[in-house]
Amino acid sequence: MFAVIKTGAKQYKVAVGDVIKVEKLDGAAGDKVSLDNILMVGDDKGVKVGTPTISGTSVTAEILEQARAAKIIVFKKKRRQNYRRKAGHRQEQTVLRITEIGKAAAKKAAPKKATVKTEEPKAEAKKAAPKKAAEKKAPAKKAAPKKAAAKKPAAKKTATKTKEK
Repeated sequence: MFAVIKTGAKQYKVAVGDVIKVEKLDGAAGDKVSLDNILMVGDDKGVKVGTPTISGTSVTAEILEQARAAKIIVFKKKRRQNYRRKAGHRQEQTVLRITEIGKAAAKKAAPKKATVKTEEPKAEAKKAAPKKAAEKKAPAKKAAPKKAAAKKPAAKKTATKTKEK
């Protein structure tokens, strides 16, 4: 059985027992991680493709370590300008071992609490509403509209050539 998962804006084809390096995920070595963004699942019976993801399926993985990738050298240069910049970058990574591909654990819904409706708050709200409406209806002083100043066209400047002797 295999699955195509999406994490860190990248896609990975994984099977049980695979070790992959992905962009940094929260957690320490030994923690279990559930990857819920499953794009495709396949086995001997066939392939199931999500639109865009498959709901109710997850991939469980164990964090082996938090590591950093090899250093990448970033070198910028502009020829004949004496411009050179050198910088290095090491991407944070998480090393995962895939332990299970299958149905997601059913999440238990929180029990809904019974709400008791009272009539008093509604009555108070109705009484307060006319006061607010009266405040809004109070006449406000309107500022006189400003007249835009008429713009004069810019005077054209003529260039005069002078001959030097």
